[in-house]
Amino acid sequence: MSDRSTLRSSPGPAGPSSTRGDRLRAYVALTKPRIVELLLITTIPTLFLAADGWPGLWLTVATVVGGYAAAGSANTWNMILDRDIDRLMNRTKQRPLVTGVLSVRQATVFAIVLGVLAFLWFGLLVNWASAWLALGAIAIYVVGYTMLLKRRTSQNIVWGGAAGCMPVLIGWSAVTGTVQWPAVVLFGIIFFWTPPHYWPLSMRFRKDYARAEVPMLPVVASSSQVSVQILAYGAAMVACSLLLVPVAGMTWVYAVVAGLAGAWFLYGCVRLLVRARNPERGKLAAMKVFHASITYLTVVFVAVAVDPFLPL
Repeated sequence: MSDRSTLRSSPGPAGPSSTRGDRLRAYVALTKPRIVELLLITTIPTLFLAADGWPGLWLTVATVVGGYAAAGSANTWNMILDRDIDRLMNRTKQRPLVTGVLSVRQATVFAIVLGVLAFLWFGLLVNWASAWLALGAIAIYVVGYTMLLKRRTSQNIVWGGAAGCMPVLIGWSAVTGTVQWPAVVLFGIIFFWTPPHYWPLSMRFRKDYARAEVPMLPVVASSSQVSVQILAYGAAMVACSLLLVPVAGMTWVYAVVAGLAGAWFLYGCVRLLVRARNPERGKLAAMKVFHASITYLTVVFVAVAVDPFLPL
């Protein structure tokens, strides 16, 4: 029996003595707040673009709160289902269900409450289109990615990453009650952004994923092959960001910012590929691309947020 099978069948650590503050911090950790930051980066600008200006304080707050609850539910389910492999990975071995600060039962109740709250919050306070999209996002991440794809295919993050694209559809529908072509293009930007964002991280933690028998692309392919795909998806991402100009009627300001940010990011991807093919040039430094991807997405979506307010 493999280490992973043994861990999967074991009940898990009994858990140290914890204070109320420890448990509160653990509940927050279940929602993966660092990931939810990306939700804010993409959702709020989408609200501005859909409203062609300020969408109103209440709608903005309601959409962000509902989005956090939906993402928190999905992320909690992810930690519940992945607790066996989380114990094997240095990056995740301090998560609450591994350390035992919270029990699986507590996390399950928390995930259910957050999911129901998100659905009803959107439905009753925003609109039902956003509510169903939020429920769909949870299902894609939990069932599509965590349960079906993550442990079975090296393309797991590509298709499972669609859940991370849903906040722009939710934000657009929160304003308009529907999904229109600009929202689809925004979805595309994040869809193509996800592999160049996540695969460099997977390259950095390749041994962790290999130990846990998770077939992330960097585990089953060479650094050179992964770098080629990172560059290809990055190019598609930049093209999609420029497609937003005619589709959403963006100004030249957005076009320039998106073009320059895209060129800068692709330069980093090319450097990664060159080093992957020529190890004598130095360390791979994949995490530089990971951090650059966050900067890129932030810059582009700030430009999306500002554009509707420009007198052009």
